[in-house]
Amino acid sequence: MKPLNMRPNETNGLLITFCGLDGCGKTTNLTKLKEELEREYPVFLTKQPTNAVRNSEIFRTYMDYPDHSAFDYRSLSLLAASDRLQHGSKVIEPALRDGKIVISDRYFYSCLANLHARGFEKDEWIYEIAESIVKPDIAFFFDVPVETAVQRVRSRPEEKERYIDIELQYKLRDEYIKICKINNGVLISTEMPIEECYSIVRNEVERVMKK
Repeated sequence: MKPLNMRPNETNGLLITFCGLDGCGKTTNLTKLKEELEREYPVFLTKQPTNAVRNSEIFRTYMDYPDHSAFDYRSLSLLAASDRLQHGSKVIEPALRDGKIVISDRYFYSCLANLHARGFEKDEWIYEIAESIVKPDIAFFFDVPVETAVQRVRSRPEEKERYIDIELQYKLRDEYIKICKINNGVLISTEMPIEECYSIVRNEVERVMKK
């Protein structure tokens, strides 16, 4: 694995991204950050991948069913990467140019994590696409044991019966930690109380905003 050579953010806006396993606590923290920041600043909250990908047959197959034999995962990865490229160019970057603080629930890092977790470490195309993606000013990665993440997901009434590939979650967790370290992200363990986790988030945002 090597760092993603993303484009620097040269706008007056601020890009903050949140990545990690489903159930890692990122949504809880980004929601608290949005609610606090929007009292003083223009904030734009977004999510990747977009519904165009989330509602696709291939995405739903990988999310909801154990049998993926009808598809090559790289097809989904290419779809998700192109969706993130389009979303970045036409949604995130205009908001940044308007001087907004953009908070993204997941980002391009998730493409890399999923691709590598499924054994496609030698695919170089993802690094080429990354060169057209804006680098976050702050990239948060939330870490939690797989068992805890799965328990949190299962506690949601609408996801109680959701299919989860447990083995894949272990691999994804390892990939997110590697990606965080090699791309100078901020790794936060959400085994801590939410107040402690969020304090780290808020302090890091304040540090960057003072620059």
